[in-house]
Amino acid sequence: MIRVCLAGATGWAGSELARAFPAATDLRLVAAIARKSAGKNLGDVLGAPELDCRIYASATEALETPCDVFVEYTKPDVAKGNILRALDRGAHVVVGTSGLTDDDYAQIDRAARAMQRAVLAVGNFALTVVLLQKFAESAAKLIPQWEIIDYAHDAKPDAPSGTARELASRLGAVRAPSPTIPVDQTAGERDARGAALSGTQVHSIRLPGFVIGAEVIFGMPDQRLTIRHDSGTSARPYVDGALLAIRKVSTLVGLHRGLDAVLEL
Repeated sequence: MIRVCLAGATGWAGSELARAFPAATDLRLVAAIARKSAGKNLGDVLGAPELDCRIYASATEALETPCDVFVEYTKPDVAKGNILRALDRGAHVVVGTSGLTDDDYAQIDRAARAMQRAVLAVGNFALTVVLLQKFAESAAKLIPQWEIIDYAHDAKPDAPSGTARELASRLGAVRAPSPTIPVDQTAGERDARGAALSGTQVHSIRLPGFVIGAEVIFGMPDQRLTIRHDSGTSARPYVDGALLAIRKVSTLVGLHRGLDAVLEL
């Protein structure tokens, strides 16, 4: 039985994940974190009586209950602190929160290795995103120029999304793109070329009508390849990937980014 602490248990993605635990015979939700619902029972808050789990206001309080895996589904400004606290308590960590930087992850990796624990950071748990990443890595080996467009709803505060950050990191590990005109030689407003992440130009769009989407566009003379993922309004597509990450994270050591770290692709 894998004991799990879920941070962000009443949020859009966290609540959908929480509802999946009663049917998982090898997993047990032992503590939940949601500041506004602290002191209540998670089952009562979510209208799921089969969920008998106390809600705490902070990771510090919740981690007084021993757990094997800590799931981070909150906000970027508290995520890193939560992750480091969980590692210090000897838990493995699955991260679904977006907005953490490469520097954040470098610090987290050092902490995880020092504790001989694993952190599996997944910008998006959907299978279609895993495939987008794999197809894009293959394309980057053959096509020298690309850019990423990051789509999200108008209320999403962080930019780029975790999905876009992870994709840029993966493409940067393949090679740096070779634009015809380097960005620093742009005539006019350089910011119009987007933000450079791991060498890739990323453009974030925040408008009503979007949920989460990511698009990478590859260009060669007289031909273009576009690979795109779009999510719907339900968080259900992320649940199976998150459960898989929870079950498999203990097989790793240190920081790993992407669900494919525990998939055979």
